[in-house]
Amino acid sequence: MTLWVFGYGSLLWHPGFEVAEQRHARVADFSRSFCMRSIHHRGSEENPGLVLALDEHRGALCEGLALRAAPGTEEATLDYLRERELVSAAYLEKVLTLDLNDGTRIEAVSYVIDRDHVQYCRLPLEEQAQIIAQAHGGRGPNSEYLFNTAAHLVDLGIPDAELQWLVDRVRALSA
Repeated sequence: MTLWVFGYGSLLWHPGFEVAEQRHARVADFSRSFCMRSIHHRGSEENPGLVLALDEHRGALCEGLALRAAPGTEEATLDYLRERELVSAAYLEKVLTLDLNDGTRIEAVSYVIDRDHVQYCRLPLEEQAQIIAQAHGGRGPNSEYLFNTAAHLVDLGIPDAELQWLVDRVRALSA
């Protein structure tokens, strides 16, 4: 069995599993958004941070990477991802159809926000920046998560105007 995983946030720079191949990919009707309150990795229950999630929006398009798990590691990769991504049940594990740059379509495991979960939020960009600038969790500062993700998107040639605005604003708030 071939296992593809869609990376749109921290999986871009920290997949945590052996990647045999990576390809530019996009998924329709979803956007990358800081719409999940982080109470474990980039914030706490007392002072939640924000992390990215795929949020369903008709007509949206999210670009990222299709990551193929190394042959023979598929089961271990899924176990790892479930432990990492489903820690609070705010994500739903779904198999989504991705379009690769060469026109190929593949199915990939993806982590989508559960809009009915208490950690789901839709906040204005300024409020997102204020939270990201000061939150800190078990995996470090929330700003580090933003900066790493934005830098990797730039390196990959995947523009994300909202993330770049947040980078500039969070840096200004932290100065």
